[in-house]
Amino acid sequence: MVTWNGGGFDLPVIHYRSLLHGIVSHQYWETGNEDQAFRWNNYLNRYHYRHTDVMDILASYQARANAPLDEIAVMLGFPGKMGMSGSKVWENYLAGDIEGIRNYCETDVLNTYLVYMHLCLIQGKINEQEYQQILDEVRNFLLNSSKKHLELFAKEMI
Repeated sequence: MVTWNGGGFDLPVIHYRSLLHGIVSHQYWETGNEDQAFRWNNYLNRYHYRHTDVMDILASYQARANAPLDEIAVMLGFPGKMGMSGSKVWENYLAGDIEGIRNYCETDVLNTYLVYMHLCLIQGKINEQEYQQILDEVRNFLLNSSKKHLELFAKEMI
């Protein structure tokens, strides 16, 4: 699982919603008591990699060093938030703009993925050729998606 600020937002939302709706997910909550493979690599410990919070890694787990996804994505040549932000979701929901919220979430995931791929590049997990291939594949997929916001995202990628 790869997130941007997932430890500070996404995972707590998942936890509370799971609690409210009684959703059981044994392996998600496993920390090694029953399955030793999860002792040193589980979803809940911030220093493990079953959940990779890219913002936390880049900020060295220091809250004062956190940066917004939009700024990092734009810095790397990706489109960023494209006019929407998390702070506008409630307002858009009240206005009935569910499509706008969905489009925002889709581009947020794209920005997170692309920043993560760039992190993989600087970590040496992929090389420059593999990175460029990933960018090309994403761009081509989006250009052929028939969704205007995704086509626009692809055209704004450097």
